[in-house]
Amino acid sequence: MTEQNIHTPEDIEKNKTMAGLSYLLFFLPLIACPESKYARFHANQSLMLLILGIAGNVILGIIPVIGWMLLPVFGIGVLALFIMGLVNGFGGKAKRLPLIGTFDILK
Repeated sequence: MTEQNIHTPEDIEKNKTMAGLSYLLFFLPLIACPESKYARFHANQSLMLLILGIAGNVILGIIPVIGWMLLPVFGIGVLALFIMGLVNGFGGKAKRLPLIGTFDILK
């Protein structure tokens, strides 16, 4: 069963905006619509992206020269994932983000 089948069309239509906004503040859907599985899915994806961004910046920031040179490339990658998540959230799609989307922190 795919992710799209878990979420009802009513839930998706009602909470699309919250799902998209979760990429700006991951906890917003958890407060505004805690019963929505669709919004919670995108809140989880956003939280994973936030953790990746912070951890990657800290790790690459500690590594001299090579890490510092890789920071802009890493930032562009995180930005690309952010835009993908934003488009999916506002577009009503429950697609997991590449690389980090398979992990679930929020159940």
